Amino acid sequence: MILITGGRGAVATHLLTLLREHGAPVRVASSAPAELDLPEGVPSVALDLTDPATFPAALAGVTSVFLYATADHVTEFADRAAEAGVDHIVLLSSSSVLGPHPEDDLLAASHLDVEKALLASPVATTILRPGAFAGNAGGWAWSIASGVPVSLPFPGAYAEPVHEKDVAEAAFAALTDPRHRGGRFTLTGPATMTFSEQIDQLAAVIGRPIATKRVAPEEWKSEMSAYIPGPYADALLNWWESNDGKPGEPTGVVEGLTGHPARAFATWVADHAADFTR
Repeated sequence: MILITGGRGAVATHLLTLLREHGAPVRVASSAPAELDLPEGVPSVALDLTDPATFPAALAGVTSVFLYATADHVTEFADRAAEAGVDHIVLLSSSSVLGPHPEDDLLAASHLDVEKALLASPVATTILRPGAFAGNAGGWAWSIASGVPVSLPFPGAYAEPVHEKDVAEAAFAALTDPRHRGGRFTLTGPATMTFSEQIDQLAAVIGRPIATKRVAPEEWKSEMSAYIPGPYADALLNWWESNDGKPGEPTGVVEGLTGHPARAFATWVADHAADFTR
């Protein structure tokens, strides 16, 4: 039995589809299982990773876990998993842990603490470290659909946006192919791109120009205050600034795990074009 946590997420949704196509027994966990829209016959279970009381029931009979966790109670989760007979955890972490000082970055530090806790446990752990998700562009959808200029504090910041389907396929490979067990995999898209270049590709796919405006970091932080808490906004701004004008290196790891090249950002846009035009 494979337990998928974070059942409402895009990666978890695609992973569920892959596992079902291959006949793997699977259970989907969520802090709000009643809100899950699952295929017939797929069981759900309540799991709140901030509440250890929910761990035993979710883990009962499970042998493998796809985990997206916060640092809160992760050691207890690993302990309960080991007691339940779980022998493999595939962790969705972040490439931010590979930065020069991850312990000083709010976002990276949380992922790093989870990694350390799992690696100290007796359960075999495979770590997936995606960089920027292509889906982050969804944050521009309202502005683009409404004709409001997209605010960019660092339009020249580079990333290698990765499609959530590629992350799900990498997770599937890690869960089902013993050759990958215990590996550390940094996942990227196939190209390094600035935010401005991403906007240009969005415009090309939806067939109309997209207005942007360069804003000061504090202005962007103020605009996002209702959606992103201040400390997390600061961490994002620091990350973007550190990559401003500095192209990254795609890793090619997606192809090594899945057998096909990583999907282009334009493919992600085509898959989600309706979000930017409604």
